[in-house]
Amino acid sequence: MLEILIYAFGVMYSPGPANMLALFAGINGQGWRAFLYCVGVGAAMLILFLLIGYLGGEIIPQDYQSFIAVLGGLYIAYLGVKILRASFQQSTLKAKDTEVSFKTGLILQLCNPKALVAIVPIVTVQFPRAQIEGGHIALWSLGLAAMAWGAPSVYLLAGSRLKKAAMNPIIMAWVNRIMALLLLYVAYRFIFA
Repeated sequence: MLEILIYAFGVMYSPGPANMLALFAGINGQGWRAFLYCVGVGAAMLILFLLIGYLGGEIIPQDYQSFIAVLGGLYIAYLGVKILRASFQQSTLKAKDTEVSFKTGLILQLCNPKALVAIVPIVTVQFPRAQIEGGHIALWSLGLAAMAWGAPSVYLLAGSRLKKAAMNPIIMAWVNRIMALLLLYVAYRFIFA
């Protein structure tokens, strides 16, 4: 069972689109709305763990996995373009153009191929090996979803701490551009890799 936690931690806490957006939100001081974004990420993971955990790995055939990867990649690219465009605008940018929310976290994580990379091996290989079935699937899903909520929360906290060092508008613009390019790279890898 420890291997489930180690694998989930490694996949969920590595840089990815959800975590990079949380870091970006922390740097921009989005506070409560960004916290709700993290809750949205965790809620999406809970939905996916329960759905795939109870219906089995066969519910997502290989053909659909490719389609989900393309949809997720396109959404990640959309967010990257949005952040990149915002980095070239002056401080008159409307707050709603850059804020994240519960809905953003939920949709991003439901479409995020990285979520499936984390979930499918756990529920199709590791759960059966550890004889996790029935009600235990729900308990494990809840715990793993809490881990998924924690990942962007850690990045959000790190971003809020970096805010003090990155008050210079030029530095912030470059941080946003780098994050946007990273999101575009992740989108590219999800669609074409």
